[in-house]
Amino acid sequence: MPDGCYRAGMKTPMIRMLCAGVALAGLAACASGPSSKAAQASVFTSERNSVHRDGDDLLTAGLGLDGLRAMVPPAFADAESPTPVELRRRAIWANWRGIADLAPGGGYGELYGSTAAVPGREFHAYATVAGATHPHRVMLQLPDGFDAAKRCVVVTASSGSRGVYGSIAVAGAWGLPKGCAVAYTDKGSGTDYFDIATRTGVRADGTRSGADAGDVAFLPGVADGAAGVAFKHAHSQDNPEADWGLHVRQAAEFALHALDEALPGQAPFTFDNTRIIAVGISNGGGAVLRAAELEGDWLDAVVAGEPNVYVDVHGGRSLYDYSTEAALLMPCAQLHVEGLPQPPLLAQVAPFWTARCAALAAAGVIEGGDTATQAKSAFERMLAAGWTEGMLRAGALSTGFDLWRSVAATYASAYGRYALGEHPCGFSFAPLNADFTARAATGAERAAWWSDGSGIPPSPTLGMVDTKLAPPDFTLPGLQCLRALHEGDNADAKRVQAGVVATRASLPRAGLPVVVVHGSDDGLVPIAFSSVPYVAAAKAGGRDVRFWQVRNAQHFDGFLGLPDYGARYVPMLPYVYAALDRVAAHLDGQGALPADADIATTPRGAGKPLTAEHLAVPR
Repeated sequence: MPDGCYRAGMKTPMIRMLCAGVALAGLAACASGPSSKAAQASVFTSERNSVHRDGDDLLTAGLGLDGLRAMVPPAFADAESPTPVELRRRAIWANWRGIADLAPGGGYGELYGSTAAVPGREFHAYATVAGATHPHRVMLQLPDGFDAAKRCVVVTASSGSRGVYGSIAVAGAWGLPKGCAVAYTDKGSGTDYFDIATRTGVRADGTRSGADAGDVAFLPGVADGAAGVAFKHAHSQDNPEADWGLHVRQAAEFALHALDEALPGQAPFTFDNTRIIAVGISNGGGAVLRAAELEGDWLDAVVAGEPNVYVDVHGGRSLYDYSTEAALLMPCAQLHVEGLPQPPLLAQVAPFWTARCAALAAAGVIEGGDTATQAKSAFERMLAAGWTEGMLRAGALSTGFDLWRSVAATYASAYGRYALGEHPCGFSFAPLNADFTARAATGAERAAWWSDGSGIPPSPTLGMVDTKLAPPDFTLPGLQCLRALHEGDNADAKRVQAGVVATRASLPRAGLPVVVVHGSDDGLVPIAFSSVPYVAAAKAGGRDVRFWQVRNAQHFDGFLGLPDYGARYVPMLPYVYAALDRVAAHLDGQGALPADADIATTPRGAGKPLTAEHLAVPR
């Protein structure tokens, strides 16, 4: 494909004009701006590189689609002392499965996406934003088939709180088979868990070591008497979300630095002569939108899928606001919603949700003398706050897995910059006994945290310790404390609220192409509180942001392998990939930016394979 962005390695004035209007949610274009000086502004430490060929590729670590579909993770030869190669392969397996629907019939690898074997090299380092105490991980995957004529870099940030491979199914799957290098950041979160009992953390290669090792990725501050496990998102005391955009830019800077070293014959790589494409989903989508607002003409385009982004206009609400609201009200409200998807199994959770209804009614939060009336009251209260029935139905997954409480506890600690042992509501994190009391981790559990974790408990070997547990609704006291940090005016509340304010997004750079893609039924990051107000604010500010709203789509592609979810919802990744395709073609001078679209999809139904007709992807 001819590359209209480059003439003799430089961008032409015509293409500079074309690049000034693509997308704000998934970088995929021509980059011009701060050039090599910006690339030299960041200091990278603990640098290392590795070769991945002959059965150990960049995209699937040699597992291929069949290996990624396996229900059990790749084994460690020694469960307590896995090798860096074993840890990497298992981390790639876990992150693919956490993001993409790989189940047969779901369409991955057939209708959309790629798990092709891509040989190449990886480059890893730590980078630290100004004012932060702890580094974030950055990585570049450089395929052997890197297109020297195009000089394309896709930069991305992990979804959720995942580790550095957390966006491999998003950015890697799109960029690597096309000959682009892909730069990643864990954006100050990740799975570098620190165990207080053994004083061990995670080294640059994923293995564990004592705190005195020179390259341990996370050495937390610990309050007196604290115990359990510290993780970066909650306990770095840096409020990483406030710096998400800077994390993305440093990942792009590391890409240029690593390319200079890896390909000296083509150096220098600069923002002037290298196409920089940014893409992310969920928290990663929010991160690339925050990168889009940074000064300098260093980004060429952005594609953001289902972004966790906060503006305080046009009905925007912060994640902490609506997650604490959902944690309190949604279990009761969902008893009023007919036809909830399974799991959770309603028979198992109904007693707990019924207790929530009674407790909320006793506290005067909702009305009604019986469960049905109370559930209807909670449901109507959530509708009045901007939720839709579709969001509440899809949110059954988050409620059933106790995700709202986990999110609220973690983010309260991050926003307030609290050390381990200082949580204002008494939450901590540790392996749990059957009665939910803390216990020590085993050696095998510690060894697998880096590869298996999602960056935020709960997980099979790590959970929350809630010091406020009390009957009859055991988790309610802790949740009320978390909600009070949003609504209150004491010192802790003001501390958390200040952290939330620091995460507000600004307008993208004028002329930067941005595409936002979001599912209308997203029950974790509701479109009404995030993308809709963000796009409205951007357009009111004169920015050219394109917006795809996808009907019958929720937040978690990774759960579409559950039959009831796969029958009801279409995956989001096809639309993110398609938006990247459209943006890249536009930057090549081969098409217009995608128009705004309300995409009318068709759920495939039970037992049916996904087809292109179900997706109705705009062309």
